Amino acid sequence: MFGTTPTSADGVDRPMPERTLDVREVDGEPFGRIVDELEALPASETLVLINSFEPEPLYAVLDQRGFDHRTEQVAEAEWHVEISHR
Repeated sequence: MFGTTPTSADGVDRPMPERTLDVREVDGEPFGRIVDELEALPASETLVLINSFEPEPLYAVLDQRGFDHRTEQVAEAEWHVEISHR
């Protein structure tokens, strides 16, 4: 998806483990689910958030909580946000 392949101590590129949260089908406000996933996210993993729109209001929250993000629009109504610890 984003091609993140950190180099391990032995010099071999390996994909970072990732979790996926698709909030397009969440009934109601998905913010609580997103925060729960962020709080449970190990430092060695990334969270890929799938949404039907670019979640611009979320970016400030991620920054305040110490996360980096990269966003990619993959279809007309599908956005993927890769979230990782700083």
